[in-house]
Formats: sequence, structure tokens, C-alpha cells
Amino acid sequence: MADPKKSRSYRDAGVDIDAGDALVEAIKPFARATARAGTAAGLGGFGALFDLKAAGYRDPILVAATDGVGTKLKIAIAADRHDTIGVDLVAMCVNDLVVQGAEPLFFLDYFATGKLSVPQATTVVKGIAAACGAVGCALIGGETAEMPGLYGAGDYDLAGFAVGAVERGRVLDGSTVVAGDIVLGLESDGLHSNGFSLVRRVVEETGLSYSGAAPFAPSRALADELLRPTRLYVRPCLAALKVGGVKAYAHVTGGGLIENVPRVLPDGLAAELDAATWPLPPVFAWLARAGGITHAEMARTFNCGVGMVAVVAPAQADVVARVLGEAGERVHRIGRIVRGTGEPTARIVNMERAWPD
Repeated sequence: MADPKKSRSYRDAGVDIDAGDALVEAIKPFARATARAGTAAGLGGFGALFDLKAAGYRDPILVAATDGVGTKLKIAIAADRHDTIGVDLVAMCVNDLVVQGAEPLFFLDYFATGKLSVPQATTVVKGIAAACGAVGCALIGGETAEMPGLYGAGDYDLAGFAVGAVERGRVLDGSTVVAGDIVLGLESDGLHSNGFSLVRRVVEETGLSYSGAAPFAPSRALADELLRPTRLYVRPCLAALKVGGVKAYAHVTGGGLIENVPRVLPDGLAAELDAATWPLPPVFAWLARAGGITHAEMARTFNCGVGMVAVVAPAQADVVARVLGEAGERVHRIGRIVRGTGEPTARIVNMERAWPD
């Protein structure tokens, strides 16, 4: 039975309020650096404000997205590398906004841990702020939760929340896609943030160390390769929208090309994609071989080298590809839209020829 005469504090229970306050002070400069038109308050309040009129919108539709980075966090924690995981968090949210034609406006993060390490959390939030700045999105708030007993030593979890806007009548919903439209693929920077439970299983079963050389990139550590951050497609995709012809975007996340492309197609249509039209990054070839993963399973688990898809009218396909390329994307014509039956589908041909066994 607890001694009723003994003085106790929240810190005795494992929660350090002072550490939380120190984190807020440490990250304020990073958040301030992301300020943009419409930002109306700083960190530390009970809520964050954003002025849509000041941001230049007349009749906006708000678009919201939330996501995390999954068990990629386990690799970041095991390797003690926390500088890019925040980029993943932002990318997973804002890339989902731009597929609906929305410009990301502001972002909030949630950081949960058992015992708060201010240096570790500061590094994570610094990455979040860097990604927000790269896409013109203000980091206007967040929450840090210290929950001893729920998370193991050194563990933490992340969630992100992004809000964007698009003028009424300009929402991109794929409703105008027709048979004959061209499918453009924008290359990924590797695994991005999906399939890491399988990746970690392959690493474990092959006996590799995250600090050792990557078998598919011997000059770099395995952790460095696996932790390559999710690519931020926002600015290039918004630029392509301005030239016309883009009918739909699909962010290729969990479910791969097979599951994500049909999400932006009307019923009665299918996407026919050719695996021979884009390069398969070495990390995916290694995973397939080392893990004994079939082509079909690879295509519905990983992005396999294509992180974003654009469905474009044939007459504008070259112009859109040029604009995306000028904005820094590596773009390929990877297929076309064909007639199907019933619900929309996607299929990839030539996997056996283009992807090594």
C-alpha cells in the first residue's frame, strides 16, 4: 500500500513536464521557419489558427489527410537515425492532399513515447519542419505525449495531420478519366513508407545488420538505404495541374500500383501498366530475391519504383511530362487506360520479363 505521507510528483510516475516544455522551446524556431500566408498563431496555444482569405482563397474546399510511417519507425529506432522520419510523416499526408488538387496549407504532428528524449524528438520535428517548408505548408501545432508503460525504452510513434485547400470546381476526382488516357509514372526514391513489416522480416531472416553494408548498395549502410525518405511530390504535381490535361493523381502507398491506381478511376475502366517502361530500383530486386517474394506480391505491397501516378489526356501528356521533369521528377509513360468491366482495376504486364527473379 502506498505511503500516504510520501510526496509524489508526475515525474515520479515517469512523465517529465519540464522536458515537454523544453521540447516546445527547442522546436519553435523550426516551426516559425515554415510560416506562410494565412498563418495566424504560433506554437503553444490550445489550438492553431489559419486564415484562408489571407492565403488567397476565394471559395475553397478544405481537404484533410492523416497518416503515420508504420514500422519504418522500428528501423529508425534500431539505427538511432531520426533525421528523415519526419519527412516521411509529412510526405505521407501532403502527397495524399495533392492527388485531389489541393495545396497543403498547414500540418500538425503527434509524437508519443514512453520517456521523452528532447534531443531525439527535436531531431524528428526538425525533419517535419524541413518537409513542411519544402512544400509550402506551415507547421502550426502538434502534441507530445509521454506515456510510460505503453511504449518500450527508446520507442516512439508518430502521426501527422495535414489540411489543404482547392478552389471549388477544381477538385481532382478522376471522374473525367476515359479509355485512351495516358498513365505517367513518377519515380520513387525507394521504399518510401510502406511494406516495412515485410522488409524487417527479410532483414531478420537474412541475418543482416542495419549498420552493415546494403547488399544492393555496398557503399552505403543498409539503414541509410531503407530509411530514404518518402518523396515529396506536391510542388511538381501542382505545377503540372496549371498546364492542364491532368485528370487524376494516385499516390502509390500500401497496396502498391495494383490497389492505388484503381482508386482514382471511374467504374468500367482499367489501368494497363507495363513494367518494362520504368526502372526497378535495386532495393526491390533484392527484396524479391532475398525474401522469395512473388512478382504479384511485390506489386501489391510496394511502390516498385513508382511513387506517384498521373492520368493525363493524350494530347497533353508530353507537356505534363515536361513540366514534371522540369520540376525535378523522373517521369515515364508507364501505361494507358483501357475499358474494363465493373469496378476499376489495374494490371501490370511484363513483370516476369522486366523484374529479375
